[in-house]
Amino acid sequence: MKAIARIIVAAAVAGSMIAPVFASTPPNFAVLSRIVAVSGYEQQLTAAIAHQLGALHPHTDNLGDVWVTVGSGSPHRLIVAAIDQPGYVVSGITAQGYLRVQRLPQHEPNPVFDTLSFAQPAYVVTSKGLLNGGFAGLSIHLAPGRLDPPSMSHIDNLYLDIGANSAAEARAAGADILDPVRLAQPPMTIGADDEAGAAAGDRFGWEALLEAAQGLTHARARGTTTIAFVTQQWLGGRGLARLLTELPVDEMIFVGRIDPQAPAAGGTISGLQPGDGVVIGTTAAGATRLPQTLQSLALAHHIAARTVAAKPPVIGGFGDKPALPQRFALLGVPTLYPVTPAETFSRADLRQLTRLLEDYIGEPVTAMSAANDPFDAARTPAAGTGMPLLDHATAPHAQVLKTLETMTTAYGASGHEQGTRVAIRSRLPAWARRLTHVDPAGNLVLHLGHALPGVHVPRILFDAHMDEIGYQVTHIKQDGQLVVRELGGFYGRYYLGHVMLVHLPDGRSIGAVLGLPSGWDRPGFKWPPALSTLNASADAYVGTDSRAATEQLGIRVGDFLTIPKTYRPLLGSHFQIRSIDDRVGDTALIEAVRALGPDFARKYPGHQVTFLWTTREEVGLEGAAAYAARVAKLGREPDVVFAVDMFVSSQSPLETQRYGDTPLGKGFVVRAVDLSHVDPPADVARVVALARANHIPVQYGVTGGGNDAAVYTRYGSNAVALGWPTKYSHSPAEESDTKDVYGLSRICTLLATQW
Repeated sequence: MKAIARIIVAAAVAGSMIAPVFASTPPNFAVLSRIVAVSGYEQQLTAAIAHQLGALHPHTDNLGDVWVTVGSGSPHRLIVAAIDQPGYVVSGITAQGYLRVQRLPQHEPNPVFDTLSFAQPAYVVTSKGLLNGGFAGLSIHLAPGRLDPPSMSHIDNLYLDIGANSAAEARAAGADILDPVRLAQPPMTIGADDEAGAAAGDRFGWEALLEAAQGLTHARARGTTTIAFVTQQWLGGRGLARLLTELPVDEMIFVGRIDPQAPAAGGTISGLQPGDGVVIGTTAAGATRLPQTLQSLALAHHIAARTVAAKPPVIGGFGDKPALPQRFALLGVPTLYPVTPAETFSRADLRQLTRLLEDYIGEPVTAMSAANDPFDAARTPAAGTGMPLLDHATAPHAQVLKTLETMTTAYGASGHEQGTRVAIRSRLPAWARRLTHVDPAGNLVLHLGHALPGVHVPRILFDAHMDEIGYQVTHIKQDGQLVVRELGGFYGRYYLGHVMLVHLPDGRSIGAVLGLPSGWDRPGFKWPPALSTLNASADAYVGTDSRAATEQLGIRVGDFLTIPKTYRPLLGSHFQIRSIDDRVGDTALIEAVRALGPDFARKYPGHQVTFLWTTREEVGLEGAAAYAARVAKLGREPDVVFAVDMFVSSQSPLETQRYGDTPLGKGFVVRAVDLSHVDPPADVARVVALARANHIPVQYGVTGGGNDAAVYTRYGSNAVALGWPTKYSHSPAEESDTKDVYGLSRICTLLATQW
């Protein structure tokens, strides 16, 4: 048997690329929870945990298990938690620069595990740091009429996009075969005191155990106590098997997600929800007095606890397998949507679980509450902690980039555009801000210039919409869950089973998780077809168990939901964030106004240009339609409309390149043909000629979807649709290029003065 090694903590931390966290300080779960620990690749988390336990002289083994022992003699009790999480590892790099992946574990944890990764932001863990990326997904605008599109339910269709245009670019950025990959979803507070996020159920066990280990030197329990953190549990319990082979123990508690013998719908423990306390698992192999002992301890210390029949932790592999000790139990807490990005647990339950562990090993009790909560992993880590994020981004214009970040991170679903209006006004120059007004449809309007006798130039309108897709609360159920409906069209699977934000009228937001369709955890589950859920509802959990509790959070019928958003630079000038549609259009109009300047009327006498930021485009072009009808009734309809909206690119391994074949970074696009409008061919040629004459990269083509241009032609206006290439439309991983954004703002400026 290979000898056990004592960890040299300084060396372990240096190799982990994690900023030092001195062992005399409490665990910083905001940092630790963000360490990627895909099964077999737990080394950084192993090093960080070992460093945290430095004063207890931790041991490790060949698989990276970490443990500490205090006391001597019998009984020898082992309390163990697994630290790994399911994820992916890079298995190939295509000639186009996409990363292919293999799942770890190689068997799918549940029927939707891979599906819930499509079109989601992700991290690649390279030898030098983290790379931003996102899994490719189908664009909903290109779905109608598509012949046999990929199902987005199998790992064979998973491509990871880091913004590279070739395998050489991807490798130069640091990506390589065997790099671990995980969804880029940090822990998030749900409601008041719950927590959700990718691998939430794989984290809470080792978090509770690491917190309990802080008082281990003061443990009063007789005999020997070992606290252990094991690796590769998802790969057949290899770390646990190694530890049980090495250490003779009399009794054992496994702390982590409990897999009930008879799971309820959705894989949950029947009758238990987050907030119901600690779960004690008993198995046929461990049907002794230990579960009863734990139940008695819980009762004596006023800890809510329930005992359930559970499956033992997996111990696979070849040859003889080590047996669990006869005195065996599991400890955990209830979770919702296990092994999904929406998995949710109650921090109150986790505090109770930690208290029970402290009681079991005879430690002094640590004072914990919602106000003094060591487990709030959702807080933002301090700068300089965690693994460095590699920055290979380039931006052509700092001013445009600042506007772009402001606009894309603003929240405003259809019919709820107030936040977007505020963001637009904040980026407009002061002289232009004073000229804006809001019309009866909620559109933001800015007029420049005025008519002069004898001067005949066309009245020009630039139109970009403010709204984004999302959900709206239609009902609050008696159990506190929200009933929500879609605002706009999209693949529901990109959002169901993920975290959301409920946006309140006062500007606050409340964390939520969207539920999954019935039967999602059963073999053979099939997702509803694209756009079939437009009139269907979904449920959202906000950490409450009654309508009154939900209303106490401030949530009301009519509030809207979106996903949380972060602007993520990719390689080169590519970037990724939800609501690129149509916040790039908003950005282009803002920057065109800035370029035209406050003396526009003096420089261009007789010219009249209107900039219009519209509402409710995603639900039927409603804001633009209201404006077009109103100005036509007043006899002030524009002569020419430039509708600025996303051009959905088919530059994706999941799409057919029969149309929409416009590369990112090669120029803005004249959106000549889509489902709602055809640009006049002469106008297309004129825009292209103007761009080329001014050395602005330009493309033109055919795509799907509709745009605001369609509502103006009935009133006699000529309409030309402009855009920029975007991949993975209406998904959390929308991707575009800042060079195209800059070019779009430049062409809008020229069109305002030279059309």
